[in-house]
Amino acid sequence: MLKKSLTIMAIMALLVAVLAACAGEPTVVTTVETQIVTEVQTRVVEVGGETVVEEVVVTRVVEIASTPEVIVVEATPEPVTRTGAWVDTVVVIEEASADAAVNRLAVGDIDIYAFQVTNPAVRDNVLASSELALERSFGSYSELSFNPVGPEFPDGNLNPFAVPAVREAMNWLVDRQYIAEEIHGGMAVPRWLPFNGASNDYASIADIARALELKYGYNKELAQEVISAEMEALGATLGSDGKWQYNGAPVVITLLIRTEDERRDIGDYLGNQLEDIGFTVVRDYKTAAEASPIWINGDPAAGLFHIYTGGWITTAVPRDLGGNFAFFYTDQGLASPLWQAYENDPEFYDLATRLDNNDFTTLEERRELIARAAELAMQDSMRIWLIDRASITPRRADISVAADLYGSVAGSTLWPYTLRQVGEIGGSVTIAMPSILTNPWNPLGGSNWIYDAMLYRGTGEFAVNPDPFTGLNWPNRIERAEVVVKEGLPVGKTLDWVSLEFASEIAVPGDAWVDWDATEQRFITAAEAYTQTVTVNSKNIVYYPADLYDTVKWHDGSAFSAADVVMAIILQFDRAKEDSPNFDSGVVAGFNAFMSAFRGVRILSVDPLILETYTNNYQLDAEQNINAWWPQYGFGSGAWHNLALGLRADAEGLAAFTSGKANTNEVEQISYISGPTLTILKEQLDASAAESYIPYAATLGEYISDSEVAERYSNLAEWYRRRGHFWLGTGVFYLERAFPVEGTVILQRNTAYPDLATRWDRFSAPAISEVDLDGEGRVTIGGTATYEVYVTYQGEDYAVDDIAEVKYLIIDANGELAHVGTADAVSDGLWEINLDAEITGKLVAGSNRLEVIVVSKRVALPSNASLQFVTAP
Repeated sequence: MLKKSLTIMAIMALLVAVLAACAGEPTVVTTVETQIVTEVQTRVVEVGGETVVEEVVVTRVVEIASTPEVIVVEATPEPVTRTGAWVDTVVVIEEASADAAVNRLAVGDIDIYAFQVTNPAVRDNVLASSELALERSFGSYSELSFNPVGPEFPDGNLNPFAVPAVREAMNWLVDRQYIAEEIHGGMAVPRWLPFNGASNDYASIADIARALELKYGYNKELAQEVISAEMEALGATLGSDGKWQYNGAPVVITLLIRTEDERRDIGDYLGNQLEDIGFTVVRDYKTAAEASPIWINGDPAAGLFHIYTGGWITTAVPRDLGGNFAFFYTDQGLASPLWQAYENDPEFYDLATRLDNNDFTTLEERRELIARAAELAMQDSMRIWLIDRASITPRRADISVAADLYGSVAGSTLWPYTLRQVGEIGGSVTIAMPSILTNPWNPLGGSNWIYDAMLYRGTGEFAVNPDPFTGLNWPNRIERAEVVVKEGLPVGKTLDWVSLEFASEIAVPGDAWVDWDATEQRFITAAEAYTQTVTVNSKNIVYYPADLYDTVKWHDGSAFSAADVVMAIILQFDRAKEDSPNFDSGVVAGFNAFMSAFRGVRILSVDPLILETYTNNYQLDAEQNINAWWPQYGFGSGAWHNLALGLRADAEGLAAFTSGKANTNEVEQISYISGPTLTILKEQLDASAAESYIPYAATLGEYISDSEVAERYSNLAEWYRRRGHFWLGTGVFYLERAFPVEGTVILQRNTAYPDLATRWDRFSAPAISEVDLDGEGRVTIGGTATYEVYVTYQGEDYAVDDIAEVKYLIIDANGELAHVGTADAVSDGLWEINLDAEITGKLVAGSNRLEVIVVSKRVALPSNASLQFVTAP
């Protein structure tokens, strides 16, 4: 056989030996170079008895080279089908010491220390460890709360802080800069007003705020002068020993001092300052659990404290802080006995109420209201603000969780949805906090401590969840919303899930529920209550998903129903009505503030659930103008059937929801999770099941079937048998057990939760701008000067379109606010401040300070920078 070869075509490459691999793991891939070779072969064959020679074309592939290469093959991720929480169990324990907590984090004993720490040494230890990480937040702050009862307590002892002028003078007695720099090691900044310094609201009134801050700066001599005059007016005398006397006895000031953090040092510092000006001071050191029965739950008239070293956390990035005047200074804030003792100047009370209800028509009018309210707040000083903290929350590096820019982990609405061990599904996470189970848990008047609130928020959910970086609401349990606002009002919209329209008139329909008849237990309609058509500033329509009743379950297995929402509407009214068996005087002030703006609500559809609300209260963002009436009460979630037990106990005088009513009636405050009221609630459950009891039956009965009544009480009875408590929610975790004595809470994953675990994973790092300021150090009075403002994020220029405003202030050599202006945009990352001859001509010779505030659209957290410059003729 003869053979001849001919190469027909070129080299080509083939990938071979690719084996199945796990995502992210190395795989050997060999690149093989080949030739296609064509050969013409001859063969001899017999055809018809004759010998014939044939040519046959044969093609084959010949390998000429091969190159092995190691590459990483990323496998397509499996779709996530897990619902609810990423982890199976959360164990919560107490740990009072931040130092000890960091040590326990390092050895893996705990996974998160859910406390906002402002200790520089603790921060440095966390940063130095590769095993640890931290979340930064800016929403915690410290203050001094005064007891306003008096000027004499019932026992005859003097309380100087019943006098507004004495409280006002305390602003001069405390050196906030000392507290920020020395006590907090620089992890805090001074604060004077009820607005967080790191807020857009503060930035918008920065000139007003700075003027008040300069007026009320540290001045011990002035404080002593004012306080001495007021003490003498009260009949006190300053003895030869330099101590104040009243009715022949020393004037003793009791400081209730928290011990878990820097407030212990603040209390000691304050005690020294008060002793220096003639007071005898008793330092009463207490933990959160020990202090709570005295300052927030106890009767202030008992005189057990004069000043409490308070601490607060704004748990979500605020879009509007105007309501802080009403909350922190008036009886509208809480049903607590301390708040109910607040009495204010009528002008201040009216301003606080108007700002709480957004009773203004323009932003300029709002600014004017805030300016006057801030001035009166300083004169009122039911509490004085000390510092805003730049806090950290330590955690292990292998733990992931969505933290709020203000509330960090403890205040985050999203923590239960996002908490996980990185790269893992399931397992257990241990969280430590300084104190838990501080006060009783009940949805209508229970614990408002941040430690407890974090946990009961984990068992419940909200109709909307705030963005942890901007504060704008995102739909959680609702599907969408429509907002209609009166023309001319300053309302805007950012997100697509809500629509915004403007109307020349918004009339309340006659069938809207506008009030409640506690005797007949029915709603009063607009047609009954109003003699003429009533118009409002806004209305909103909230749409729940069509499968709401099929997918959402209470933790005891009961299906969510429209009755749970109607119960929430009823309870907005009923307990503030004197004719109600559940009347509580402590909720009246807050209810009156609500009614000053509320004008009606309608259920447009029961299935699917659609609600429409009419009100004169509007928010500046359409996303915040939502009245969903979801049964998440001020202190946790509540289903109609577990709330019914507490309402029966409260009505019968066996226990009470609020501490104020419990004190007045000398009964226990209701706890749904532990303590003696569990027995009372169990008795009410048995009676309710036997009677097929429906609370507010004349109204609520229209939304509840007989079968639902029997099923719900049966489910709750079994829940109590298995869990030993009556706490219910619809959230991603349920309360397994609470152990108050041991200081332990166990949360378990709710396997019936309908939403995917990935739903809230999209929130990563906030784009907080970094600001540098550069310019002339010496300026001629009457001359010109230019300063450059550099704005970046992680080394990249911050886009001009992402910045709302760059404002600047000049504090002159006399310590007075000399000028306020706005910088000009030059390019991304660069803004310019130009001081003309008119501006510099108003300055005096000496050292001045230029302060810059950058307001971003991407995060609701302004950034600041400052520099000193000298002016001379």
